[in-house]
Amino acid sequence: MEEALIRVRMSSCDAHYAGGLVNGAKILDLFGDVATELLIRLDGDEGLFVAYDQVEFKAPVYAGDYIEARGRITRIGDTSRQMEFIATKVIALDKNHALPSAAKVLEEPVIVGKARGTCVVPKERQRGVKIG
Repeated sequence: MEEALIRVRMSSCDAHYAGGLVNGAKILDLFGDVATELLIRLDGDEGLFVAYDQVEFKAPVYAGDYIEARGRITRIGDTSRQMEFIATKVIALDKNHALPSAAKVLEEPVIVGKARGTCVVPKERQRGVKIG
């Protein structure tokens, strides 16, 4: 099944805690955006995210980090669509560098979050677009 991906830079506006730490809810926002794209591709409708049944925050995210959020549909029911998500940090500020704006591309992306959830698209809104 097709995967959806977004890459976003966390800004100082996303920082919620001391030291520029970003709230984990921002990662869930990204997963919601990925889910919306997947539903549009499958059904031609944004649908509704109804529940997460698993959420794990694995590593901190800071203002200045670039995060990739990916998702895929794992099961298609009559109106429900189960999905899995993963968020990785691909670029981070280089806090060991003298310049405060120094950043580095990570050799290996760092998993910062994972989740599973369920979305619903009512039958009357499904337009049968279907991804491959």
